[in-house]
Amino acid sequence: MNDLQIKAKLKAGKPGLFNIERGLYFRVSEQGTGFWVLRYTSNNSRHLFTIGRYGKEPEGISLANAKDETGILRAKIKKGFHPLAEQKRSSLINLKTANDVASDWLEDCKKRLKHPNIPLGVYNKDIRPFIGELAVEQVNARDILGIIRKINDSGRPTISNDALSYCKQIFNHAMKLDLISSNPAAAFENADAGGIEKERDRNLSLDEIKTVFETFRNNDDQFVRENYLACVLLLCLGSRKGELLGAPWDEFDLDNGLWHLPAARSKTGLPITYPLHSTIIECFNELKIRAFDSEFVFPNRRASKRFKHVSLDTLNAAVNKFFKEKKLKIKHFTIHDLRRTFRTLLAELDVHPHIAERCLNHKLPKSMAVYDKHDYLEQRKDAHNKIFEYLEPYIFPKPKIK
Repeated sequence: MNDLQIKAKLKAGKPGLFNIERGLYFRVSEQGTGFWVLRYTSNNSRHLFTIGRYGKEPEGISLANAKDETGILRAKIKKGFHPLAEQKRSSLINLKTANDVASDWLEDCKKRLKHPNIPLGVYNKDIRPFIGELAVEQVNARDILGIIRKINDSGRPTISNDALSYCKQIFNHAMKLDLISSNPAAAFENADAGGIEKERDRNLSLDEIKTVFETFRNNDDQFVRENYLACVLLLCLGSRKGELLGAPWDEFDLDNGLWHLPAARSKTGLPITYPLHSTIIECFNELKIRAFDSEFVFPNRRASKRFKHVSLDTLNAAVNKFFKEKKLKIKHFTIHDLRRTFRTLLAELDVHPHIAERCLNHKLPKSMAVYDKHDYLEQRKDAHNKIFEYLEPYIFPKPKIK
């Protein structure tokens, strides 16, 4: 059959399978659409494989190109290739780049991790920009070393270790899929990245708290008001950074002075209600004005596909800048150290340990957790009030009367 005859068959619209040449057929469907079909034998069984739709390139396939494609497929079939079986194979065979493999691995993380956004964030920020577009088999050990050294040089040894761990898992995943035969990250250990992590015990003294917040106030063009209030809240509430910076307004009942953190956003999986001091409520009211009708207490300040709320790295980056510029002349601390400072101050103020642990939304020891279901809201309210009144002269000092 030539092209004119094929067009005539298509115009007639009668469904059927019409022989073109050895193994190649033209099929007219019930809907009047034309397709190229290859008839072949594999494992003593006959099969029909649709090559593609008839029409102009690139949407369709011309007669000449259908013949060429048929010739290529016949040559492969002689060597054992089974076109129909290959078509039915898992879509995983189409994973080509490091991004492809990482995306599949991150989907698996969603099923088994409570906080899959953590590896997603590290991958997108610190791994993807350097190897994401490379074919997975092209990524080598030097690429991995470059990634972990760059993170470590930026002063984030813990993230460097995390990135190394995620790289190992991603390329182990690629090995399981038979995409590579060896893992380019396998030879590295934490000593090559951020080193052995020691449990932090840093907390700020009252003199340090005074210095830190005074420095923030004296550099308000650099450390914006939202950052200042965020640090105040973290120090006075003892909440986790991610829980506060990612908080939507619908969790707050400011009329009754309460913040209801749901289990879904809690690191421990335990919901908690934070009682709010009257001045802390004023802080949130100010933030509501500054949020400009955003659904989040701390909306993102730049367009971002990662978060609608402010990046979780924002506060640490802002504080680290003070240390780099030598404007803060105290021992280095991180934002998480404010939470440890909160717990230390509770002990100094003689708050009972079980109340202090509930203030932090820590899981109680197993024996207590089984029998003690009390939330201690009133006792925690008293503890939070004590903390704020103790810290108020340092975080909201009254102007000196001249």
